Amino acid sequence: MSHGINIRAVPYDHPDAAELDAQVQVEYQQRYDGEGDATFLDPAMFVPPNGLYLIAYDASGAPVASGAWRSQDKNEEGYSDGDAEVKRMYVVPRARGLGLARRILAELEANALAAGRSRMVLETGDQQPEAIALYLSSGYSMSEKFGYYRFYESSRCMTKPLPAAAS
Repeated sequence: MSHGINIRAVPYDHPDAAELDAQVQVEYQQRYDGEGDATFLDPAMFVPPNGLYLIAYDASGAPVASGAWRSQDKNEEGYSDGDAEVKRMYVVPRARGLGLARRILAELEANALAAGRSRMVLETGDQQPEAIALYLSSGYSMSEKFGYYRFYESSRCMTKPLPAAAS
């Protein structure tokens, strides 16, 4: 089921990342009455071992999906020590249904675990039912709200414990 897909780590400020980010912002604006995601993201947040930004490229080399995680520790936005926050999960419409989001999510989880993180956390919204379904089917549970949008009615937060490293 690879469909000639190549997933690789790139910097968050890579031109392909900027292109996919612009596309996901348009989708957010369509789904949330003109509102994009205003969460502050700095490229340094996704530099290993404190984060990772992945892009899936199709057989022609075009970027078709992205996903990232960044370290979070206990703070005023409701995170806990050891959290790895999922960000910028997106699949272009023509590549949906190929399992790319699931593949990227699994790579993000494995990388966060290897980096010593203990829990995956994410914030999505009620106008993204396919994202909620993906996360629920990947072992995530609904949780108390945290993050930038924690006071928004449409915000949905989810968590998934990462397995403890074998000692």
